[in-house]
Amino acid sequence: MTERLLQFIWQFQYFHSNELTSSGGESIQVIFPGQFNTNQGPDFTHAKIKIDREIWAGNIELHIKTSDWHKHQHQHDPNYNNVILHVVWEDDEKQEANRSSIPVIELQSRISNLLLQRYEELMHNSSFIPCEKTIHTVSDITWKSWKERLLAERLLRKAKNATAYLQQNNYHWEETFWWLLARNFGMKVNADAFEALARSVSITNLSKQKFNVQQLEALLLGQAGLLKGVFREEYPKLIQVDYNFQQHKYKIKPVAIPVLFLRMRPGNFPTIRLAQLAMLIHTSAHLFAKIKEANSVKDVKSLFDVTASDYWNYHYRLDEPSPFKKKNVGESMTDNIIINTIAPVLFAYGEYHHEQMYKDKALQWLEETAPEQNTITKGFQAINKESKTAYDSQALIELKNEYCNKRKCLECAVGNTILGRAK
Repeated sequence: MTERLLQFIWQFQYFHSNELTSSGGESIQVIFPGQFNTNQGPDFTHAKIKIDREIWAGNIELHIKTSDWHKHQHQHDPNYNNVILHVVWEDDEKQEANRSSIPVIELQSRISNLLLQRYEELMHNSSFIPCEKTIHTVSDITWKSWKERLLAERLLRKAKNATAYLQQNNYHWEETFWWLLARNFGMKVNADAFEALARSVSITNLSKQKFNVQQLEALLLGQAGLLKGVFREEYPKLIQVDYNFQQHKYKIKPVAIPVLFLRMRPGNFPTIRLAQLAMLIHTSAHLFAKIKEANSVKDVKSLFDVTASDYWNYHYRLDEPSPFKKKNVGESMTDNIIINTIAPVLFAYGEYHHEQMYKDKALQWLEETAPEQNTITKGFQAINKESKTAYDSQALIELKNEYCNKRKCLECAVGNTILGRAK
């Protein structure tokens, strides 16, 4: 037994409550178990119980053992003055002279062994998710509403990240979007380097160069430390000179975090992604403003329908020619940007300004975007929980990372349902 499990059992009244009596012999009837309190003070507040013939309203505290009351020094804490009932797994102070005058009820003999067994199985199951064998028994209604909450939790957490960025740039939404977009273009391998690069060159300065894609490439590639050394081809030589001029003009230095090429597909090389970013800036001023005004995800995707400049049709790296291939952003990359940057920032904007329309738009666009394909979504697919849209895949990733991996089954609607059947 854990205190959190005991709280869960009390919250949902998953115990045999017939002829409930306190250790002192008083008749106890639970009218309302109280509201679960995650802050300082008793475990449940605003409870209502009937002790013998008298109705009491107040707070309820739970412990594994009755003696924990004194161990935690609650008798000296004014936050516990209004406790009307002490609920314990084991009453180990039945004969103690100094026991509290607060009625105590012991639940050890009133809780189903099956419930305890299922909880134990969930906590120690080494499968992909703890409830892998029983998740299919949860109703579609429960599953749907739980996915909605999971996605909302995920977007709210990402919204907090966006807000943290805002506080660092004087609440400039275009700048915040630029930082997060650059991070997204860096993929996992170069995310930190690309973000550092974006922070080193403001979107305002980039906008001044927007009519010249060569200057934009020079600034981004130079800041990434990719224009050092001696080049043979004319184009690298040109942008190297261009970068040296801009570096002196803006008094900037290349970022300290090196960009990496190892174990990456050529289409994701940092040179290609930076060239695509340059073209994106070249074709779309005030990008976040345009995204906010977009009426559909199709309109958003059209903004990212860009191809790197002609030099990159024949290169993946500077000074290293390759067969002709246009380096467009691509549909899968655009979907990735919608999922990981556009939807979270748009949701954050709606949350910050209390404008539901932007939050609804973010959710709607996720429903209209293809799901991610990764180890988590494939794991759920193997147990017949398939993702049809990014809305689904984001919810499942949240479930796996924030609940299943942390064994927070008591906070999960699926775990609640499975344990509730064993009460």
